[in-house]
Amino acid sequence: MNNSSYWSTTNSPLYSFIFTIPLFVIYEIGVFTISVNDIVILRNGADVLMRQVLGLFGIYGVYGFSASFMIGFMVAFLRQKKALKSTAIHGEYLIWMFLESIFLGFALYILMASTTPLLIANTTGTMLQQVVLSIGAGIYEEFVFRVILIAGFGSILGFIFQWKKIAKTASGIIFAAALFSLFHFMGDYGEDPNFPVFMMRFIAGVFLGIIYVFRGFGPAAYAHTVYDLIVLTLVTTQL
Repeated sequence: MNNSSYWSTTNSPLYSFIFTIPLFVIYEIGVFTISVNDIVILRNGADVLMRQVLGLFGIYGVYGFSASFMIGFMVAFLRQKKALKSTAIHGEYLIWMFLESIFLGFALYILMASTTPLLIANTTGTMLQQVVLSIGAGIYEEFVFRVILIAGFGSILGFIFQWKKIAKTASGIIFAAALFSLFHFMGDYGEDPNFPVFMMRFIAGVFLGIIYVFRGFGPAAYAHTVYDLIVLTLVTTQL
């Protein structure tokens, strides 16, 4: 494997789209296996933000949210159709991306290890609900708080202060991470305000933002999911 080719080729919307499809399919299957009464529990920071925004356009419910995400992702994918015609999809690259994401997920866990008990204390719901929530958080929270908000905050602040690319990206990562942490305390199933937990998730948001900027949406989504599943494993095994 050509290392330079791997890093440059896989950091693209095309590879992220293909790489994330299995995660999205697993999440959708998980949602379909949960009763209608339990689906409402599957709410996180991205849910609160996106459901309210989509509600303005008459789009409601888990399935409307998922469909809107998939349509948006398909638009991004179709914009890469020229790259699709000229770029060969390397299966071994996707395998390495998966292994890389597992490593990054464990790295995030090590970074957050001292505050893991705070997360465990806030874990509720059945095992299936928590697994589906972990996968959904990996997909949707990264899409909202990394893909959309890093670019959004960076563009707005860069325009106001006439910052260069590095400053715009850094400010986007920081503000998106702060909002990422804040929204975990919102909604009917939000947590009680807790500054240590806020800072913990802010640091995690910065870490995931850096992954997104340098490696793309796919690895960030998988790393987030791996981290959440590690924490869930700690809950179920009472370690």
